[in-house]
Amino acid sequence: MNDIVDEDEALIGHMVLVARDLARKEGIADNGFRLIRELQAHGGPGRFNHLHVHLIGGRPLGPMVTRT
Repeated sequence: MNDIVDEDEALIGHMVLVARDLARKEGIADNGFRLIRELQAHGGPGRFNHLHVHLIGGRPLGPMVTRT
């Protein structure tokens, strides 16, 4: 995400629409889902050489971040 440029707008929009369609296909769209993108070392164990998102849903997911 840090490396995307304005010219990537169509690609990013397409990724979101594909995720939406997959959520609908899997029957999780109506109850909600998350799209997660891990960014750099503090974002989680992502791969930093390509852009991808995780589609998560199908059950209550709880809070995104817990306060310590």
